[in-house]
Amino acid sequence: MSSQATGAPLLSVRDLRVTLNTPRGPAEALRGLNFDLDRGDTVGLIGESGCGKSLTALALMGLLPEGAQVRGSMQLHGQQLVGLPEADWCTLRGNRVAMVFQEPMTALNPLHPIGRQIGESLRLHKGLTGTAARAEALRLLERVQLPDAARRLDAYPHQLSGGQRQRVVIAIALACGPDLLVADEPTTALDVTIQREVLDLIGQLVAEDGMALLLISHDLGVMAEAVQRMLVMYGGQVVESGATAEVFERLAHPYTRGLFAARPRLGLRAASAALNGRRGHRLATIPGRVPELADLPAGCGFAERCALAQDACRAAPPPLDAVSPGHAVRCLRWQEATA
Repeated sequence: MSSQATGAPLLSVRDLRVTLNTPRGPAEALRGLNFDLDRGDTVGLIGESGCGKSLTALALMGLLPEGAQVRGSMQLHGQQLVGLPEADWCTLRGNRVAMVFQEPMTALNPLHPIGRQIGESLRLHKGLTGTAARAEALRLLERVQLPDAARRLDAYPHQLSGGQRQRVVIAIALACGPDLLVADEPTTALDVTIQREVLDLIGQLVAEDGMALLLISHDLGVMAEAVQRMLVMYGGQVVESGATAEVFERLAHPYTRGLFAARPRLGLRAASAALNGRRGHRLATIPGRVPELADLPAGCGFAERCALAQDACRAAPPPLDAVSPGHAVRCLRWQEATA
């Protein structure tokens, strides 16, 4: 029975925990993730490198490192993904669940033309012949607005620009009409103008196909413009979540506030200083660094970098608290942070 028929979300993640083997022993890298995605939903996952964003994406794709231990629940259309045999993952991956990787040059095979790479999933999952797969690959390249698509079918990845390669990766992800699209920092390797084009393209395609989108980024500006809801991750946990506009209106967690303060911005004063050859204001920074997996504390993972931390913050993980309906934060002192 489909998720739509039962009223259940397309994707339901409950108490997801991932333990990795490290040189210093087992370390819990994801610590109790909970979120849902419905068709048409756009959700952003944001945080510094090492917070667990990409690991969440790999868990959803069944691509975790060898030896990783997974607990909790991930259900797609009501099908449990935790513990799924690799053969079953192969029927889902690239078919019902697809991913856009952050570095297209490493995501594409340098030895095969892009038309063949797009057609591979069509042949495997849809049973198309070589001719039919090539025709569909051309349609997909035209849909992602790759210039001169017919001629590009026989091009190799190194013959394309970074933006063009990312459009090819998006075409591969969309080939089988997935229900869930995971985009892991898809604009990291691109310049600002191409970033905007790629994000607009992903948003347009998600809206047209009614897919669910999980967009991973470290850029608050991307979150503000590209997703309906956002999850702020730190230390393998979601520390703040809610509608994007609501989170930006009331930045409840000290970590979210730190990310917001550290963003580059060009106001009138900074613009005037730049025009007159003077230095602008120094960017705010969050003191310290994200702890290693083996060093994650028993309490709040952000405590050692937080000016508001007290003994209770270090003793045990803070529970989720409601800032407003649909807006939750994992912090004992969030009310003081927002006062």
